[in-house]
Amino acid sequence: MRNVITIARKELQSYFASPIAYVVIGFFALLFGYFFASLVYWFEQQSLQMTPGSGPPLNINQALIGPVFMNVSVIVLFVMPMITMRTYAEEKRSGTMELLLTSPLTDVQIILGKFLGALGLYAVMLAVTLIHVGVLFIYGSPEWKPIATVYLGLLLMGACFISAGLFISSLTKNQIVAGMVTFAVFLLLWVINWLGQSFGPTGQAVISHLSITEHLDDFARGIIDTKHVIYYLSFIVFGLFLTARSVDSERWRG
Repeated sequence: MRNVITIARKELQSYFASPIAYVVIGFFALLFGYFFASLVYWFEQQSLQMTPGSGPPLNINQALIGPVFMNVSVIVLFVMPMITMRTYAEEKRSGTMELLLTSPLTDVQIILGKFLGALGLYAVMLAVTLIHVGVLFIYGSPEWKPIATVYLGLLLMGACFISAGLFISSLTKNQIVAGMVTFAVFLLLWVINWLGQSFGPTGQAVISHLSITEHLDDFARGIIDTKHVIYYLSFIVFGLFLTARSVDSERWRG
């Protein structure tokens, strides 16, 4: 486990040693701030238009926090390829892949270390949004449990993207190619539910289960369903397994 943590720390430091981490976090924070401010303004206008006795007040979790974090999932779709595209492609391009393969570290340790390093950067991105959530607690009274569950859902969804991105990055030495293919795969996982509408009720149910965003909806509503957790964990394990097979084939070719 010590080797895994060492690799993860090295990966995380390498992100911040280059502009990648700052660009990704800055881009993420800028877009999140825009969506947050827009929805806060809309929430305020809707609240002012409601007359006393006309109905229950707007629920801040359902009307504001849920939509904000569903928009976050859209941002993740764009920024995650920037995080994962260099994980193995850069090692191949710089010639350090051979050093990794001949080191006393196992493939599993290397893969888990790179996975946790990228996940650490993603966790820092999500931590930036806690500032905005803190403002809501200062001036409002949101429920904390749905907020905690949506953060859990976003973390699991991001981990799925990272595991898939690691596998794609291990297939090429070109970071741009890795980033473009990763984005294409993520986009397919995003819109696959729309494609399922033309396959009938049974086909749509199966395809909807494969959609990575469908499993986030309940987290945004404050519901932790084991079937969603199992889906995300299975996706992560499968992505890491494919990465291990790809790295192993690279070792044999080398």
